Amino acid sequence: MTDSAKPTLLVVDGHSLAYRAFFALPVDNFTTKDGQHTNGIYGFLSMFVNLVKAEQPTHLAVAFDTSRHSFRTDQYAEYKANRSESPAEFKGQIPLLQECLAAMNVPVLTQEGIEADDILATLATQGAAQGFDVLVCSGDRDTIQLVTDDVTLLYPSVQGVSQLKRYTPDAVVEKYGLPPANYPDIAALVGETSDNLPGVPKVGEKTAVKWITQWGSLDALLDNADKITGVVGGNLREHLDDVRRNRSLNALLRDVDLGIGPADLAVQPIDAQAVRDIFARLEFRTLLPRVFDAVGVDAETAAASAAPAVAAPVPTELDAPGLTAWLAAAGETEVAVTVTIDGGMPARIGLATADAAVESRWSEETAAALGPWLESESPKVLADAKPQVKALRRAGVRLRGLVFDPILAGWLLRPSFPDKRLGDLVDRYLDEKLPEADPTQLVPETEGATPGQLSWYILRVTEAMRGELPASVAAVLSDIELPTLDTLADMELAGVAVSHEKLSGFSAELGARADAVAQLAYAEIGREVNLGSPKQLQEVLFEQLELPKTRKTKTGYSTDAAVLADLQESNPHPFLDLLLQHREATKLRQIIESLDTAIGNDRAIGADGRIHTTYVQTGSQTGRLSSTDPNLQNIPIRNEESRRIRAAFEVGEGYDTLLTADYSQIEMRIMAHLSGDAGLIEAFNSGEDLHRFVGARVFGVDPADVTPAMRTKVKAMSYGLVYGLSAFGLSKQLRIEQSEAKLLMTEYFARFGAVRDYLRSSVAQARIDGYTETIFGRRRPFPDLASPNRVLRENAERAALNAPIQGSAADIMKIALFRIHDELRRRELRSRILLQIHDELVVEVAPGEWDAVEQIVHDRMGDAAELSVPLDVQIGRGENWDVAGH
Repeated sequence: MTDSAKPTLLVVDGHSLAYRAFFALPVDNFTTKDGQHTNGIYGFLSMFVNLVKAEQPTHLAVAFDTSRHSFRTDQYAEYKANRSESPAEFKGQIPLLQECLAAMNVPVLTQEGIEADDILATLATQGAAQGFDVLVCSGDRDTIQLVTDDVTLLYPSVQGVSQLKRYTPDAVVEKYGLPPANYPDIAALVGETSDNLPGVPKVGEKTAVKWITQWGSLDALLDNADKITGVVGGNLREHLDDVRRNRSLNALLRDVDLGIGPADLAVQPIDAQAVRDIFARLEFRTLLPRVFDAVGVDAETAAASAAPAVAAPVPTELDAPGLTAWLAAAGETEVAVTVTIDGGMPARIGLATADAAVESRWSEETAAALGPWLESESPKVLADAKPQVKALRRAGVRLRGLVFDPILAGWLLRPSFPDKRLGDLVDRYLDEKLPEADPTQLVPETEGATPGQLSWYILRVTEAMRGELPASVAAVLSDIELPTLDTLADMELAGVAVSHEKLSGFSAELGARADAVAQLAYAEIGREVNLGSPKQLQEVLFEQLELPKTRKTKTGYSTDAAVLADLQESNPHPFLDLLLQHREATKLRQIIESLDTAIGNDRAIGADGRIHTTYVQTGSQTGRLSSTDPNLQNIPIRNEESRRIRAAFEVGEGYDTLLTADYSQIEMRIMAHLSGDAGLIEAFNSGEDLHRFVGARVFGVDPADVTPAMRTKVKAMSYGLVYGLSAFGLSKQLRIEQSEAKLLMTEYFARFGAVRDYLRSSVAQARIDGYTETIFGRRRPFPDLASPNRVLRENAERAALNAPIQGSAADIMKIALFRIHDELRRRELRSRILLQIHDELVVEVAPGEWDAVEQIVHDRMGDAAELSVPLDVQIGRGENWDVAGH
């Protein structure tokens, strides 16, 4: 039989490779809506299908361990005893992986008391004897001993399971210096840390290879151990029993009675629908086509298995009278709406109910027919509604009656990893595939869903998601997020007037400053370097200037700004000071240029001299808004440079002034409310300076005797507690001894014990519930609170401390935001909200409206939440953002 005609047997170590995959892929990126972690399954299957496609085996099996107990632990109780418990996130993945393999008709082999490697060894030995080309895929080095001319080992690299190194006999000799059969001899001498098999002290692979080469075999070496000189010879003689034990244990069994042999493992057709069902449960969106491709499932079968349970209706194209009649027939039924946008304006519109879909090109006639219904309170559902709401408003239609947005709902359910697209939601909640055109093809082979069909899918996804939304989270969607969306649409359309002259002038100054500082820096080291190149900076700092090395990174030593600032404090050097000045000037210039470029870049509005940022509701896990194109939240706060940038944000033509408003110490007020601490509540209700009041309690002095240094310490302490700051972190922040920081925390909690009790109880409750909750019911899941990984667990604990407080602050700001917006509109005032940055609002006030607007802003921010302490609102006024600041 020629080699090309020989059948190929592929045997895989399932547990070993799934475990490697678990650590190769980020655990939080692979979690189902039910909280099941799937990264080990996904990584294994990705490797497996690639392997099957590349190798085209005729016979196939995957072996698993049944438990940690085996005949080897009976012989040596300490065998693998050093291995820690499997991570909690990994538990439960192996049975699910075996379900996947069963659906794919891949034999799964296990045997009590026998390790997976022994199953592989038995099948490899039998397969080679029966004329198979054998491929063994395992991450256990003991399988190197199986390599022969007929058996090749596929071993994963350190990068994970995606790269496999082929070990033939020649490759083993090249790496280890001895044939595969001798690898167990090397391992017996060196030991196997992963198996808790100690070797001979000070004997590494080179020494082991030299000895075995010299004496011909391990047995001969041990028989002549008294002839080995030096310290290592003495060590060998003292550990002869260990070596013999190691060699006995690392020998793989080749004659396990499995009840089946290689010939029984012929590759079988997969059950396409069963694979689809299990992949739907595991929420694997992209893996199914790869599996079908790897195993040669024909296109017809693949398409049939991927077909939705209910076929999407073919939309009816309607004219304006037809739309009017269709809406009249729909009555008050909930209707899904999809508006496609071209150049910022509506292009087509699709509508759907549960059993019908219609659509139309947008025109003056359709706008006239649809306008009254779109502006009515009839219930409507849109996915990613804000861009569509803006397009309609540009066309003169103000959408009302929005009752659900599945993109927002999906984010509320999974704030860490929200589904960004409707297709993701269709996959997750309907177990179907949304028809989508390939954006990389000029002429797509597959047409995407039409607007009417998209609306039909939106309605079905909405129905499925409503069943998953807890009542409190559904209330956050309807009572906070949807009204906020409506307000943000108006804010984005309004934009904010910004002076190109001020920004460009400041940018030129910063450019000149950066150039001048760079020349001074070059003079300090006697040569020019790229001050933005980490590699060149490492050479200057740690080799030329011989400064202490910073934190180790993959590319050398850290040169980020925070690390260099610490280095400058501990080891001041003129070059470091100049480098930090250059960094600051360059960073500010980049911020300014991004702002300047964004002025008047909304093509649908035209060059109006205003910046139209986009607010992202789903951009944070706490509920805070973020902004993009440009990012207005990266402008430095309250230093001289930031004041010059903010001064470029001006009142627009036809308006009188800007109003700024923000909450004073809102997170500390929420802390007082949630903890119920009498001391903190008294501090806020007394009207005294919070940090002076707290400082007086902590340091046991009268408020008048609290020094600036005392106030700084308690302020850092108060805000640090909200973010889970440790004594070490506090000492570093205040630059005091850790013992002093610990004493400060002790004194603080002695006076404000309810704060400590609340923080502890909130994390404890989150461990029970699996999530934290804001005052208004917004939830944030924390699966890592149960992680055995200490770093992940402690990070989750710190985040869980802060989430209810920061999330409640975000909710309060949003409530204030849309209530102010709604009252300005209800009272038909021209004044409008322009910006919401951090905890600050910026309002453009029309002539003659200041008194009314100031009262509205003050009252609606003040009554946005009922707390046990007052919400203090600070308001400023001026012709630009800087002057209006306070």
